[in-house]
Amino acid sequence: MQASRGEPRFSLSKALGYEADVMTMQTSFATADSFSRRSMLRAGAYAGLGLAAASASPLLHAAYAQGSDPRAQWPAIAALIDRYVSGRQVANMVAALGWGEAQPEVIARGTLSFESSAPAGIDTLYRIYSMTKPVTGMAAMMLIDEGRLGLDQPLAEILPAYAEMQVQKRYDGPITPDNLEPAVRPITIRHLLTHTSGLGYSIIQSGPIAEAYRRNGLDPGSVSRLAIVPIFNGPKAPSLAAFADRLATLPLVRQPGTRWGYSMSLDLLGRVIEVVSGEAFDAFLQTRIFDPCGMTSTWFQVPPGEAQRLATNYFSLAGVPLPIDMGVNSIFLDKPAFPFGGAGLVSSARDYDRFLQMLAGYGMIDGRRVMSEDAVRLGTSDLMPDTVAANAGFREGFGFGAAGLVGKGEAEGLYGWFGAAGTAGLVNMRHGLRQTLMTQIVGAAVEQIQEQFPRAVAEDAAAMRPSA
Repeated sequence: MQASRGEPRFSLSKALGYEADVMTMQTSFATADSFSRRSMLRAGAYAGLGLAAASASPLLHAAYAQGSDPRAQWPAIAALIDRYVSGRQVANMVAALGWGEAQPEVIARGTLSFESSAPAGIDTLYRIYSMTKPVTGMAAMMLIDEGRLGLDQPLAEILPAYAEMQVQKRYDGPITPDNLEPAVRPITIRHLLTHTSGLGYSIIQSGPIAEAYRRNGLDPGSVSRLAIVPIFNGPKAPSLAAFADRLATLPLVRQPGTRWGYSMSLDLLGRVIEVVSGEAFDAFLQTRIFDPCGMTSTWFQVPPGEAQRLATNYFSLAGVPLPIDMGVNSIFLDKPAFPFGGAGLVSSARDYDRFLQMLAGYGMIDGRRVMSEDAVRLGTSDLMPDTVAANAGFREGFGFGAAGLVGKGEAEGLYGWFGAAGTAGLVNMRHGLRQTLMTQIVGAAVEQIQEQFPRAVAEDAAAMRPSA
């Protein structure tokens, strides 16, 4: 994102003493949250390849000694966590790993911040950012399964303001009549789930459309109270309904159904869910997913009494972690303008593992059905529209399901997504392997962490196979 001509470019150096333009942080956050780099998806492939090479799931389970030292069971993961925490690249790191319905094994190291003595663990709270998206996606799958929403239903049947959308001819070009054309097809629910709607994202777009997003309060997220942190720091639309209405007045950045492009579609899907269900979006998630899954530490707003569990978030600048959102004074203690279905949740390793356990059980957890098996199977399958060009999809070897990547070929069975502060939540449906990683660092380190974590999981899982 470029500053407007004549506008001063604010720098972190004034407030923090480091010679770096604040635009570096914006770019880093956008890169971390868009997951367009090969290494991110290569990491997902490793998770699938490692398990595909291993023995069948029941044998892996038999080889896995529940209750033994998790560091001995998962040596590659333990080494990964030790390396990042010992090197002070992150203040803490927590991994929750589990097979099928078994309780997770936890490897944790570090403290809630570099200044804290409180140890991080399975119940520490983390900003999971875009790992919110699969939760929103599965909520939509419930309504599709119940017949209240259609996968290929036009969005305009639910939100009429989206009936006659305009599209930019030149990506991120001027919002002028000569750069606009009518949408060739309606936006559908499938498009929203798979980031093929043509909608843009305030952390991705630049130029006039990015400015229009900011001017209209279309900044669906929170990062920091600090004025020098620009990401999601503008004024917000006052409600989810207002967000959806305002977004409809602006052009799409791509034709619907033509290519994968990271977007605000999951935030808009939150509005669809509340219109169709008749419940507030956050209330729907609470009653239909969080409560039945036993997710007691997942919120859009952290209750004041839980602030002591919230880790500090850092931005890595030239390898130096700078605090941008302190746990005890976090912006996530404030009530958000509306529930951000794309990046708004705070959760714990224990809670997100519960969500993955429900998926691994094809909708069942602790003997209770949360989703139908059909809904889970559909949501963890490739939902990409057939109108997407062969060279304009997500990435070779992967598809996209209900707001998460879907493995193909040797990576078949993999489903999940990542968060911009270094978090990861993946489940291999073929083998029932759940893998959650929590930490809090924005910047260059995120790419390495999220590449190395699934690879280490695959390495350890493959080593568990019984010898012939």
